[in-house]
Amino acid sequence: MQRRCVKVSAADSIPVTRFLPPDNFNLALLTLELDFLRRGNRSEQIDAVQLANLIRNIFLNQVMTAGQKVLFEYHGNNYSFTVSQAAVEGQEKSNSPERGMVSAETYIVFEAARDSGIKIVNQREAATSNIFKQKEFNLESLGIGGLSAEFADIFRRAFASRVFPPHVTSKLGIKHVKGMLLFGPPGTGKTLMARQIGKILNGKEPKIVNGPEVLSKFVGETEKNVRDLFADAEQEQRTRGDESDLHVIIFDEIDAICKSRGSTRDGTGVHDSIVNQLLTKIDGVESLNNVLLIGMTNRKDMLDEALLRPGRLEVQVEISLPDENGRLQILQIHTNKMKENSFLAPDVNLQELAARTKNYSGAELEGVVKSAVSYALNRQLSLEDLTKPVEEENIKVTMDDFLNALHEVTPAFGASTDDLERCRLHGMVDCGDRHKHIYQRAMLLVEQVKVSKGSPLITCLLEGSRGSGKTALAATVGIDSDFPYVKIVSAETMIGLHESTKCAQIIKVFEDAYRSPLSVIVLDDIERLLEYVAIGPRFSNLISQTLLVLLKRLPPKGKKLMVIGTTSELGFLDSIGFCDTFSVTYHVPTLNKNDAKKVLEQLNVFADEDIDSAAEVLDDMPIRKLYMLIEMAAQGEQGGLAEAIYSGEEKIKISHFYDCLQDVVRI
Repeated sequence: MQRRCVKVSAADSIPVTRFLPPDNFNLALLTLELDFLRRGNRSEQIDAVQLANLIRNIFLNQVMTAGQKVLFEYHGNNYSFTVSQAAVEGQEKSNSPERGMVSAETYIVFEAARDSGIKIVNQREAATSNIFKQKEFNLESLGIGGLSAEFADIFRRAFASRVFPPHVTSKLGIKHVKGMLLFGPPGTGKTLMARQIGKILNGKEPKIVNGPEVLSKFVGETEKNVRDLFADAEQEQRTRGDESDLHVIIFDEIDAICKSRGSTRDGTGVHDSIVNQLLTKIDGVESLNNVLLIGMTNRKDMLDEALLRPGRLEVQVEISLPDENGRLQILQIHTNKMKENSFLAPDVNLQELAARTKNYSGAELEGVVKSAVSYALNRQLSLEDLTKPVEEENIKVTMDDFLNALHEVTPAFGASTDDLERCRLHGMVDCGDRHKHIYQRAMLLVEQVKVSKGSPLITCLLEGSRGSGKTALAATVGIDSDFPYVKIVSAETMIGLHESTKCAQIIKVFEDAYRSPLSVIVLDDIERLLEYVAIGPRFSNLISQTLLVLLKRLPPKGKKLMVIGTTSELGFLDSIGFCDTFSVTYHVPTLNKNDAKKVLEQLNVFADEDIDSAAEVLDDMPIRKLYMLIEMAAQGEQGGLAEAIYSGEEKIKISHFYDCLQDVVRI
């Protein structure tokens, strides 16, 4: 039999070399197909636990290779076994033959050859943990960072019952979990986790299906594609019963094919049929116990409710944005090879980068690392001579490279700093005690949102004349809050849109805010968002009702939100019940003489003797009008003086300032 295995004859001479086993060569799992040496009409019952102990004792420290055939004697009968699978712990699949060394900890699984008459009992007791290829998990080695809690939850709910023998789950009266749903924002690692779960499971090769791939233009073909995904599992369930391997089916973008029934208006009912077919396969009359369906989606709200009940996709785990420790783990994973090969400069502080990258997803952090590497590689290249050899040892990814990368790769759920800075082009100047008081009170509200357990939602309304600085003040509070998610909602980004589209955009901003632990939303010019027209008066009731609901809706558990609104039409908002929805309302005043004098002193564009005269005529002036007036006067009577005036070389003439004042329409 040995000659037949190596394909040599009795008189052949063959070369022999000494084999030195590499490190980590012990077998984690050995699958053997049993048969009688000479078949007859007999049948035997073999205890898998006893036979596994015998095999380990006889063949301890011997190498087994997939396809190898071995003879042995057991209870007076001569048997042979063929090695079906020889899995070494932690070893990825490759083109080299499967082989490894039998150890005392090797799990052995037996299969009876077809029509052999052998019946194997106590199979699961012989290898109770053979569902996994490895005895322990290192998530970092799997490329999964910041998801330890989520993975522990998945293991407890979906796999703990499968580790135990079937008779244990039978005595408990439970069934295995057949489906799980991973949902959350894009780029957080849902697909990565599903793929790695498929790799570490010791079952059939996972089937990975993108949702739209199932669809077909032919009638009934789509439903057939769904049935075909489960065909192998059904066949093995019929032939092997409880000894069947686990079949993993991974559905990426499952919301594309499993929308709520009745929600699509295509007239064909194809999407409804897909949902019905999938429900039947997972938990129908002939439901399978050897299938694990993993669905992934960014839009859990679009899925049919029947798909989410217990018995179907019952394990629902939110893969949310990583916290600071999670971001550190992800950055370490993506920079490990750089560090090992000395490409990472000593000044790189991953802990600081993790603190800076608030609300970055895993995919965005990978993008930051790629961008940083591109800066390092670009330093070694010359555009004048691209054939010039690169000195590998000079490649160093520095902290500056990472900081530059942070400006290139911005988080989808981060603070819109650029949009907020545009709202305060002149920066923030000291406008007097009244404005300072409003800013301080608003920052106290920010602190309250951050630390209070009873105020997950706080709303603040800033009202005042046009140009009084409401938007700039709201933007400053948003930036100074240092919250990871800060967004401004203004009518200028919704020009020409239908009111239902506007509502959808506003809702999306709030939904995105609910994904972040701390958020600030600025609703700029609420009357413009409501399409208010004084004649009538007219406004959009749809947008009004949407905002009223959102301003009262508490964020999910563990999330905190502050909403800052600005308006120049307080009377209108009060008439439709808007003012009562805000926790506090602050009046942002126009500048009085003292406020105007403080601003002019900081701008330093007037001679000292002219500041009081200029401030006198600026009484009750909105700050935006003041800046406009100063810029007009700074051009000079003949133009071309702006640079000299702002640099301090020249001063604005008070007479020319008075002339410009007459051109400005007062509010």
